[in-house]
Amino acid sequence: MARSFYTLCRALARSIFALLGPVRVLHPERSAGQGACLFVSNHISHFDPPLLAVAARRQIDFMAMVELFRNPLSAAFCRANGAFPADRSRVDRAAVRTALRRLEQGRAVGIFPEGGIRVRAESVLQGGPMRPGAVTLAHLANVGVIPCVVLGSDTLYNGRRWLPFRRNRFWVAFGEPLRLRRDLPGKEARARLEQELTASFQALCAELMETFGLGSEVMPRTPEEHRQQRKG
Repeated sequence: MARSFYTLCRALARSIFALLGPVRVLHPERSAGQGACLFVSNHISHFDPPLLAVAARRQIDFMAMVELFRNPLSAAFCRANGAFPADRSRVDRAAVRTALRRLEQGRAVGIFPEGGIRVRAESVLQGGPMRPGAVTLAHLANVGVIPCVVLGSDTLYNGRRWLPFRRNRFWVAFGEPLRLRRDLPGKEARARLEQELTASFQALCAELMETFGLGSEVMPRTPEEHRQQRKG
């Protein structure tokens, strides 16, 4: 039942994005593997999960902010789509246990390691910091990590962008799977994976921009900037 609902919601999201503008995906085949893995993405808007769900070739169970689960309706919707809550204000051991259980079942888990929406120097796309959760999960579960880069979804904070056929543009790129180095001590291996993730985010973003001929104007801006643009 849950997988059928996810498929239905994914089809609905695909239809909505088709009206809003094209979704260009770089290396979609890297998202199609089987077995447990982590999809680790930059985070530029609340629209990133449905965009990644549309772009990926398998179901992703997203670790979502706990605030979405405080309303019974949104909680039921999120759970039906495979999402589970995580409290960003602390180390949420329950969320970690849930993620590990999903990975043990061979599922894909999606994480936004920045701990919230981040743009410019705070973004992993420009070397900004990540929380240790993704690397810790990769270490505990011994699974591969697939870096993901999302661009364009932040423009939807401008209400005018929701008008049909405004020809917005959205881009998603999937990186080569990364794995923890088991020949290194634990702390050093985790630090190495974090460095590789950071480098992969930046390289994927550069490849995305070069492949589709994008300029600096597509780099993410804050929701407030987009809302101000709407008023102007």
